[in-house]
Amino acid sequence: MTDVRRIGTGAAALALALGVWELAALAIGDSVTLPTVTETVHTLLKYLTRTYPEVQGKTLVEDALISTGRIVAGFVLGTAAGLALGAAMAGIRIVRELADPLIGVLRPLPPIAFIPLLVVWFGIGETSKIALIFFGVLPIVTIATLGALDAVPDGLLHASRSLGASPLRTMVHVRLRAAVPGVITGLRIAMGGAWTSIIAAEMIAATGGVGFLILQAGNYLQTPLIFAGIAWIAVLGLLFDGLLRLLLRLADPTVRR
Repeated sequence: MTDVRRIGTGAAALALALGVWELAALAIGDSVTLPTVTETVHTLLKYLTRTYPEVQGKTLVEDALISTGRIVAGFVLGTAAGLALGAAMAGIRIVRELADPLIGVLRPLPPIAFIPLLVVWFGIGETSKIALIFFGVLPIVTIATLGALDAVPDGLLHASRSLGASPLRTMVHVRLRAAVPGVITGLRIAMGGAWTSIIAAEMIAATGGVGFLILQAGNYLQTPLIFAGIAWIAVLGLLFDGLLRLLLRLADPTVRR
């Protein structure tokens, strides 16, 4: 019953926001400044199957697949490295002492700042986009993993060791499993940052992707298509976040989000 109420409340809030948007667009009366909701939806549906630009362009679906592929590749690599580094920092003091200042310096830096450098190193191909996502995800997942592991009660660790488990087995089968909910919360935060980074990168150095599409639409004052691209990003972001929410609930059924 609670889930139904939450869905209903969320739908009502979304409908209210769309209503305000529609009224504001009608009041302005200029689709270049602010298109209506209906015009944006029409444009979105239109370019799901039609290329933009028409010559050598791609459909919204094709651009979404390009962006999603970059996100998945960079996110998986960054998550794997972050989990390994966070676990090593939690279990080995010297690793923590060496890596902690580096992560502390890297974490506040916006990944977008590295775009020109990555383009110089790797060009405008896929490697630079994946590397950008990787460097954005790595510190967030590392900190989330370290914090979640540090929060595991010492009683669980002592019980595992008293039953004969090695430090490595205790880390893998007890500490990491108990830290999963905290790690997944960190993954959700990292996923939002990953989408921000890849869209910015596609606007600066790319020949495809949703960010590139939005840039092209902006160059020709196709505001409805800009809003359609933004809406498409929102849909993809919600989909990925929903998958991580599902994973969180599977890992910890007591969590209701």
